[in-house]
Amino acid sequence: MNRNKSRQHRRHRRGMTLIEIMVVITILGLIAAAVGVAVMPMLGEAKEDRASLDIKNIETALKLHYTKTGRFPDTSAGLGALVESRVLEQLPKDPWQNDYVYLNEGGRPVVLSYGADGAAGGEDENADISSSAQAHKS
Repeated sequence: MNRNKSRQHRRHRRGMTLIEIMVVITILGLIAAAVGVAVMPMLGEAKEDRASLDIKNIETALKLHYTKTGRFPDTSAGLGALVESRVLEQLPKDPWQNDYVYLNEGGRPVVLSYGADGAAGGEDENADISSSAQAHKS
């Protein structure tokens, strides 16, 4: 007799109620939000790291250009001179899809990215990333 009652009870409890489904969806949403909050700062740091690495690679290409030609490109020629001299196949874009900026300050080349906002200056993810700042860090 107890077996019949438990079978009948199981037949009625086969699916989940709407409230149970809503609770599960809410919990999953909270977990997804927590993961998003934890991951977003890492994405910003990864973009900054990639920009720094790109700048170092461009500096290496500038040194190779100097070895081939005996001088760094003028500011007016810009980084395009690296492609023209076949030191680089193509110029990379920064992680925010902006062009890297090149300045030749008295024979001392500087490569920079203006950061997420694409404008000079700024703080945090909008801060400029430059080869001269990296030289001071080392």
